[in-house]
Amino acid sequence: MLSVDRLRVLHAVAVSGSLGGAARALHVTNSAVSQQLTKLEREVGQPLLERDGRGVRLTDPAKLLAERTGQILALVRAAEAEAEEHRGAAIGHLVLSAIATAARELVPAALVDLRATCPGLRVELRELEPNDSVPALTHGDVDLALLVDWEGAQVHLPEGIQRQPLLQDVADIALPVDHPLAQRDLVHLDELAHEPWISWTTGSICDEWLSRVLQQRSTEPLIAHAVEEHQTKLALISAGLGTAVIPRLGRGPVPEGVRMVAVQPALVRQVYVCWRTDSERRPAVRATVAALHTAAQRYQYSPDTVDQPTTDAAETDPTLTGRPAAPRGSPSD
Repeated sequence: MLSVDRLRVLHAVAVSGSLGGAARALHVTNSAVSQQLTKLEREVGQPLLERDGRGVRLTDPAKLLAERTGQILALVRAAEAEAEEHRGAAIGHLVLSAIATAARELVPAALVDLRATCPGLRVELRELEPNDSVPALTHGDVDLALLVDWEGAQVHLPEGIQRQPLLQDVADIALPVDHPLAQRDLVHLDELAHEPWISWTTGSICDEWLSRVLQQRSTEPLIAHAVEEHQTKLALISAGLGTAVIPRLGRGPVPEGVRMVAVQPALVRQVYVCWRTDSERRPAVRATVAALHTAAQRYQYSPDTVDQPTTDAAETDPTLTGRPAAPRGSPSD
């Protein structure tokens, strides 16, 4: 009989497209992945990988095997969901991945609520970027993922993934206080096109979005620095070393020497939670989605965020009711 654990490794390679990607998704070394695939090849009796330049690609038999493995894993997850639903209680272990700003601003409040309402449920947080969260969600390494879409730069979600909007987050421009535009209440993006920009990590979704937005202003952006943490960006701006787009969600304290200015056209991103369709019947998934929605609503209408967009996502998505029974696509819809 074929080893399910080794089949899972092969499936991870198929999903991620590389041995390194599979190793990261499974939290093991590249060597461990190679060893498991070598053993699986002996069990199958034929090669599963072929060299492709510097990388590898799956052979035709391996592709068929990986496809079947995906079906097997989906059936296992469905069986787990049915068993949990039959118990009728949100219990057990659930893994939630989130972008840093959502992890900082929304997740703590949601976990506090869940600790009170679902004491038998343990939710584990992993801070991941969308490029890592989506593959992890697809092959079952995480159960829920908090992601963002910038306007015009949506994250691609593969088939079998459901999503539910939580809130709209707007961004401001962070400028040094002695910048000529810093005392304005509103600036136009065209006025900033030639500024030295402090972007996100090179090649990340947010970095690519910013470059595209600036290129649409008919200019090649000057990316002076590439950093991920907002507080590092703000420290550089306070020192007069550039300007940056800073979303309001999870921003934290603004240091002296920096002023936030609203920008036109508005820079807006959609924050949402997503999960696999085969897990939508799990009470733990439903309870966590509801807790995140409640946390998002508290944030959106808190005194510190009254200048956030006032559109309630529930007005455009009837599943956003704040109750744990109805992730989109569930039988109760």
